[in-house]
Amino acid sequence: MHFISTRNDAPAATLSQAIAAGLAPDGGLYVPQQMPPARALEAGDSLADTAATLLQPFFAGDGLEAELPRICAEAFDFPAPLQRLATRNDHVLELFHGPTAAFKDFGARFLAASLSRLRAGQERPLTIVVATSGDTGAAVAAAFHNQPNLQVVVLYPDGRVSPRQAHQLGCLGGNIRALRVAGSFDDCQAMVKQALNDAGLQAQMPLSSANSISLGRLLPQMSYYAHAALTHRAAHGSPLNVVVPTGNLGNAMAAVMARALGVPLGRIVLATNANRVLPDYFAGGGYQARTSVATLANAMDVGAPSNFERLRWLYAGDDAVLRAQFLSRAVDDDAIRDAIAARHRRHGEVFCPHTATAVRVLEQLRASGEAAAHEHWAVAATAHPAKFETVVEPLIGRQVPVPPALAELLQRPAHAEPCAPEYAALRDVLLA
Repeated sequence: MHFISTRNDAPAATLSQAIAAGLAPDGGLYVPQQMPPARALEAGDSLADTAATLLQPFFAGDGLEAELPRICAEAFDFPAPLQRLATRNDHVLELFHGPTAAFKDFGARFLAASLSRLRAGQERPLTIVVATSGDTGAAVAAAFHNQPNLQVVVLYPDGRVSPRQAHQLGCLGGNIRALRVAGSFDDCQAMVKQALNDAGLQAQMPLSSANSISLGRLLPQMSYYAHAALTHRAAHGSPLNVVVPTGNLGNAMAAVMARALGVPLGRIVLATNANRVLPDYFAGGGYQARTSVATLANAMDVGAPSNFERLRWLYAGDDAVLRAQFLSRAVDDDAIRDAIAARHRRHGEVFCPHTATAVRVLEQLRASGEAAAHEHWAVAATAHPAKFETVVEPLIGRQVPVPPALAELLQRPAHAEPCAPEYAALRDVLLA
């Protein structure tokens, strides 16, 4: 299989080439030249088994094809359980059991396992440049830490991530370098894209990305939706509908692509915070990127969701058809706080602000009848609440236990370098 750019102005690439490049030369995002046809799927004995079966058509004919089962086993060595919530027919897909307690661990570890194989024997190291609104950078840093011939530069908006997120970004050292940018996530993302499109810089040092713009991040994220939905269908005989908290749209795009491959997912609802780019578009407005707004659900503070290009590509740019397929709802900070406090008070459930955003949207769908009582729904729980203790603990009136892997990272000293929100500043860092 070959992969093309969403902007149709770059040569077709093999999977290995697309993963290594991160971004297409024309600034677009890599997508399959054509999607594999939908097929009958069954859950494997493990998440890794399901992933290897699901992803095989994308790897067909590529140099990584023979390595796919081992890459999956290496990346997916922790669970993604589908747990029941207290409310009838509602579930939570827990995606926070990896080393940095966020769903980004799945894609980051898969990408690291792939790139470590692709870079074996290369003379010059590959530099991964990644922008993060919170969890991506920590997952990438942990996945690539001490990987030979690979180094990572992480950009994050100073003061706009939680204290524990910031600590994770700067605590590894070695081949990991953290830059705290005096700007927004959108500034960080624009700087990364400019670096990846800088031919002069690329000639001096090979660069790639590990954001959700990376095909090597996007494809493996389909796996946990597939495993959960296939297991659920085997138990209940019905599709699983999902509410996905989304910022850059990568996690939701993975669910959309999984459904196109035959995974028994029903409706996919996009839950956002006060950044309303997607809800306004799906309500009938034009797509308009805008300056991001800082919220409690900081990892979703995105005003220009990159993966919207991929979503539009999947529906051939037909806005009417695309709008008919999805519902998107926005939730403000007051509603996020109320969801966290009320679910704990009534049911003893504890959610991070991002997961709480999706929980509140699901409650609204149930109350309005848009989600029928007999339908089974799942909320994608994107991060462990312990990563946001300054938000969650005052609302629930108690401490949230810290997972062991996260506790280990928090014990390390951390350091991040200041960086101006300008591409020239990043370029200087990369060339130093």
